[in-house]
Amino acid sequence: MVKMLRTLRKQKGLSMKSLGAVVGVAESTISQYETGKREPDYEILLKLSEFLGVSVDYLLRGEEVDLASQKGIRIPILGSVPAGIPIEAIEDIVDWEDIPEEMARGNKEYFGLKVSGDSMYPKYLDGDTVIVLKQLTCESGEDCIVYVNSYDATLKTVKKNNDGSLTLQPINPVYPPRTFTPEEINSLPVSIAGVVVELRRKIRK
Repeated sequence: MVKMLRTLRKQKGLSMKSLGAVVGVAESTISQYETGKREPDYEILLKLSEFLGVSVDYLLRGEEVDLASQKGIRIPILGSVPAGIPIEAIEDIVDWEDIPEEMARGNKEYFGLKVSGDSMYPKYLDGDTVIVLKQLTCESGEDCIVYVNSYDATLKTVKKNNDGSLTLQPINPVYPPRTFTPEEINSLPVSIAGVVVELRRKIRK
């Protein structure tokens, strides 16, 4: 059971329906989480913890846990992700981060990327670290690392349109979105390197 979910939801004055809408599940699913009839997967836990402003450990157990004592997997944080080079072969490693072992279940692979620029401001700031699940596809509306024309990967919200085109949408209104036709997606090409599953931000003075 997600021990603190009901308490935190009520503290924020949210209904089960409204909280479900935020993380992309039905009202009945939130009810099942709160009663212990169903357990959320790790990606949903991350969305809940981020929205409610607490750690996953607090959400699950009602207490903060010393992360240093937990089993984890170390992943590289990259300054850039050049297209066509396997992640494990990239030498531009600027840091390392630990992720829980459970995130890697099912042979899932991750890498980290330092955010550069302000096109995704205010959600992501220059210098932030994003944890990325390596995969070649995404759902419309997800924040992804995307290759365009074999350049270094860029962080954008990916929107899939009904006509088969793909729009890379910045959050900062100063930057215009860019839409690619199905022909351009194949010819440039445009491809997904991974989906952002977590944001890590160091406190700035």
